[in-house]
Amino acid sequence: MADSSFLSKVPNPVTIKNIDHGKVVNLVDLVTYQDGQVVSRTLSQHKTVTLTLFAFETGEGISTHTTPGDAMVQVLDGTAEVTIDGDVFTVGTGQSIVMPANTPHGLKAKERFKMLLTLIKEKAV
Repeated sequence: MADSSFLSKVPNPVTIKNIDHGKVVNLVDLVTYQDGQVVSRTLSQHKTVTLTLFAFETGEGISTHTTPGDAMVQVLDGTAEVTIDGDVFTVGTGQSIVMPANTPHGLKAKERFKMLLTLIKEKAV
């Protein structure tokens, strides 16, 4: 196993939480569906990046908004309709789509839908 003691020397390191370390996990099993709700589980939250698992019931979604960095949806289960700057895309299990920074985007579950959302908050210099 790798030595992670260096993390104590790094100011505000990016870390992974709410998931077992050193174990094989199936991301789709880490967030559950709940009737009429959107359920989320944050895996990492940092000033530069956020990783969040979501489970959406059919018809639930995230309204159109913009983000200061690129956002990538990785579909773990189900199907969703993603709108980016007025263009509509259907994404399903095993597929991904990137929503560019500062571009209006939103999504809606066409059926029960789980995803991993990666949000890059700052552009690399």
